Amino acid sequence: MKNKELLVSNNPKSAFSESIKTIRTNLQFLLVGDDSKVILLTSPEPGDGKSFISANLATAFTQENKKVLLIDSDLRKGRQHRLFKIENDKSKGYSNLILSSKDDNTIANFIVKTEIKNLDLLPSGAYPPNPSELLSSTNNKELIKKLRNMYDIIILDCAPVLGLNDTLVMTKLSDVNVVVVTNKKTKIEALDQVNKSFARANAKIDGVILNKVKQKDISYYGYYGEH
Repeated sequence: MKNKELLVSNNPKSAFSESIKTIRTNLQFLLVGDDSKVILLTSPEPGDGKSFISANLATAFTQENKKVLLIDSDLRKGRQHRLFKIENDKSKGYSNLILSSKDDNTIANFIVKTEIKNLDLLPSGAYPPNPSELLSSTNNKELIKKLRNMYDIIILDCAPVLGLNDTLVMTKLSDVNVVVVTNKKTKIEALDQVNKSFARANAKIDGVILNKVKQKDISYYGYYGEH
């Protein structure tokens, strides 16, 4: 049975799939250098579709024969395990791996193969009491460095920005940062707050994806580079 949310895989010629591929191309122009491969996705608030976009974008990269790792970096309400219909083992997820040894065998035991060829998933795992501290730890920095050597593309599905510091600490580990907003829902003031939050963290927003656009408004999802 096909996963209905993985539209890029199920219907690769749809308008949505074509627009995700356009976003993929734009991101490739931003990923300059052999070691530039980590893409962070976030949103101002919950419900903007960042996890849905992250999964489909990860799938799109596999269609160019890239070895891709999707990390559920939302250690508060991660949903990639639901999207891919797998168990989120509370003892073998991203949060747990940060605290474990980083040898290849250990990492391999935590990573889950998905139904998509060349797409691996690292579910969120147990929700820790201190997500920001865990994500900003030296252990996490070392883990991401190790994973960079194992994959062509790494996508970080991070927590919403407003009211939380989790995503801002992850910008220290990413090469490109993208914000997913909702058509006719996200207020310009909210996006401005996100931009200011990134600036305070000495990070920049490289692009904005406009999600949940009606066919009558525009025929595809939008991408705006160099925000």
